[in-house]
Amino acid sequence: MKRNILIPTDFSANSWGSIGYALKLFKDIECSFYFLNSTIIKTSTLSNLSNKLLETMKDNALKELLEMKNIVEHNNANANHDFQIILSTKDLKKAIKTAIKEWNIDLIIMGTKGATGAKEIFFGSNTVHVIKGIRDCPVLIVPEDYNFVTPTQIAFPTDFNRFYDNKELHPIKQLADLYNSKIRIVHINEEEELNDIQEYNITMLQNYLSDYEHSLHWMPKYDKKAVEINDFIEELEIDILAMVNYKHSFIEKIIHEPIIKKIGFQPIVPFLVVPE
Repeated sequence: MKRNILIPTDFSANSWGSIGYALKLFKDIECSFYFLNSTIIKTSTLSNLSNKLLETMKDNALKELLEMKNIVEHNNANANHDFQIILSTKDLKKAIKTAIKEWNIDLIIMGTKGATGAKEIFFGSNTVHVIKGIRDCPVLIVPEDYNFVTPTQIAFPTDFNRFYDNKELHPIKQLADLYNSKIRIVHINEEEELNDIQEYNITMLQNYLSDYEHSLHWMPKYDKKAVEINDFIEELEIDILAMVNYKHSFIEKIIHEPIIKKIGFQPIVPFLVVPE
């Protein structure tokens, strides 16, 4: 089945990196890739700019989008792929929401800037806004300067306190289908033994993943979950990290500023965020 992939771009090296990753990840899959650029100007600035200057800014963005499309088409000799461009004057979140509905987008792929100096930040403000605001499409976040690795191992951390339905697991299964990836379910030991609800949720999760090669892994509790996550990524040679973004989830905790500053979470592999 054909996939529709949305790639927001600001024409930086960072967004080129996410395009390169996307093309390699879906090399054997029929896809339409939509390059989206959101050119938004604050109202205060707007009043000081002439219509002619505004048109020039839009024209420049359109030229860059067309050039990007042209470069990718010439360098990506893949009959499975076609490319479209979207120029929006809405803010990024609204532009993405509109594109999801209009083009039946299955997945958003974004690049993220790494840590700056001593102050590590979570992804960058655009990525945080998208994770917080987009609730109807999974987002795959590609770390800055990440070189493509065939994703043979996908990590899915969970505390087993929550029941995951098939709809939430579907994007993870779709990724696993691309390269027959193993799904590593990782539980962080916060208790000596699991309660009945957790036991039930493990059973149901394994039932839903019965057609996929999967395994359970138990990690000792660390003071910092972010450090722990990056540790098991290295230990299990994980290629993609996947989590469901629900209320009180790990993702929700780390996208709030005070906790970002404390944790400084920078995933070292691409990170799939699935909305509940």
